[in-house]
Amino acid sequence: MDVQPQGGFTDSKLSRRTALKGAGAAVLGLGALELVGSLAHVEARAGAEDAITANLPDIQHNIGGFIQAPVTVNGVQNQFGPVFTQFVTFRISRRPNATDQTVFNNALNALESAFAFSPSGLFTFVGYGKPYFNRLPASLVNTAIPKLTKDTTRSVLEEAIASPTDVRSSAPQIVKKTFNVPVRIEANDVLITMRSDNPGNISNALNWAFRNSGNLNGRAVASPRFTAGFTFTQTSSRTMFQARGLPKTVANNNNLPFKTFIHPDSPMWMGFADQQVNASGPAAITTFIGNASDPRRTTARAGDYFDNGSIQHLSHVILDMPQFFDLDANNVPQDDGVFTERVQYMFHSPAIHPGNADQFTNGGGPAFLPNEFRGTGYAARTAQGIGTENNDHRMGHESTLQRSSRAPDGTPIHIRNDGPGFDAMDVPNGQNTAKLQFTGFFPTADFFAQMRKNQASLDLAQQFGVDEDENGLERFLTTPRRQNFLSPPRRHRAFPLIEFT
Repeated sequence: MDVQPQGGFTDSKLSRRTALKGAGAAVLGLGALELVGSLAHVEARAGAEDAITANLPDIQHNIGGFIQAPVTVNGVQNQFGPVFTQFVTFRISRRPNATDQTVFNNALNALESAFAFSPSGLFTFVGYGKPYFNRLPASLVNTAIPKLTKDTTRSVLEEAIASPTDVRSSAPQIVKKTFNVPVRIEANDVLITMRSDNPGNISNALNWAFRNSGNLNGRAVASPRFTAGFTFTQTSSRTMFQARGLPKTVANNNNLPFKTFIHPDSPMWMGFADQQVNASGPAAITTFIGNASDPRRTTARAGDYFDNGSIQHLSHVILDMPQFFDLDANNVPQDDGVFTERVQYMFHSPAIHPGNADQFTNGGGPAFLPNEFRGTGYAARTAQGIGTENNDHRMGHESTLQRSSRAPDGTPIHIRNDGPGFDAMDVPNGQNTAKLQFTGFFPTADFFAQMRKNQASLDLAQQFGVDEDENGLERFLTTPRRQNFLSPPRRHRAFPLIEFT
């Protein structure tokens, strides 16, 4: 693979044949993967090494050392993950048994033998929802899954809850401008997350594992067969893509009304890169045993069954991009769509960069800006108009998250793996629409719930009179689906705890 130090793309596009390698795109809901895969360029990576299968990390999502050395863009260090990610959720027909556990474990090992543990190959994570653990003896689950140290009656795995700004019947005052879709808490047993620069690897692996294709990376390999009566029932499939310039390409190819205003180098729809090195913690801090920066958040200890486990949150977010750019009925941006406004919605107030003379075209300013930690109280300061332009009462997205997202030494206590999507799932008019496919890894479900509550910061908005139009990104986001999953250590990723039943 060609190497470009700044992490750009090679010149050749993925062909349609490559994007569909080994399987039809319609199987397992991979239509969006085909749509975007045919537009993408292959990421050129410096420092990405194929891993030796025997030495793979026990923390499933600890892939930072296998994807790419950080690259510096406009003075900001970034680390770009695999271009494509597929989230596939399943329900299962009954409690698995020991044979099912062995078959599943062998299948996961076979995937990692067939594909390099690298962006050019395939990364696979497995998580389990509360419905899975509800199939097991309650006493076993209660003993094995760690508790919160602040309240040992509570588990690290609690079901996701609606955020304060999610649409729902219990909060009729929450109304979105365009996508007024109620949130639902999903009830899936299993979440499979597959990541690769090559979308064909993902489709091939999924069809081999769950659709009996018998073809594994171009070789005839028998697909896994579980015991009679046990089935996986697919409930959703979501494609995420992140690569510099790819959202702009998708917007242009689909003639989206805001295409002119997407930054041509941004890996995200909203025009600001979300892959800064200092915006995510080390993998260990997101586990149940934590690390030196954030220890003893749970009762887990090294050597426990779930010690290197984490909570993986998965949500599906519809983005109101015309509102974000403040487009009128003729798709002309208005005053709230200028770069200096949008950069405050995303980061902090006052604006951290003045942008270009033209505040609209191609984003109106740089896509790569520093994710600065300004302290847990910065959102409260700007909510009061302290230090803002004209003493406006307003809050930025990063400021609100940072109320609880970092350890005392400033280390982030999370790893976000979110990125753009483009599909029709949950969209009322059935049209493909810009999405944020959000997933992240956290030490407890409670930690994520508090961080998401702080992202909304309705308490500060009410206390200090912050108008909805000055509160971060909340009004642009509609989340129709949420669920929490327990991501076990690699050594127990195949149907955890079944061996004790």
